[in-house]
Amino acid sequence: MKRIDWKDRISTDSSIHHGTACIKGTRIPISMIVGSFADGMTPEGIQQEYSQLTLEDIYAALSYAADIIHQEIVVPFP
Repeated sequence: MKRIDWKDRISTDSSIHHGTACIKGTRIPISMIVGSFADGMTPEGIQQEYSQLTLEDIYAALSYAADIIHQEIVVPFP
């Protein structure tokens, strides 16, 4: 499966959700989608909870998170 280009589906706007990255046209933050995966939800389960999301939106959120984590400076834990 080819990774979805998140730039077409994610935006930041200081007047929406305090400027955090959200799915375009919604107030659903990327962190909520990624957190839902971490809590064990499936893409289909997330889509059922937030019916305005498409599966492509959900995979775009994961693609965004993957790209962002590569830009972070990781500090090793003792």
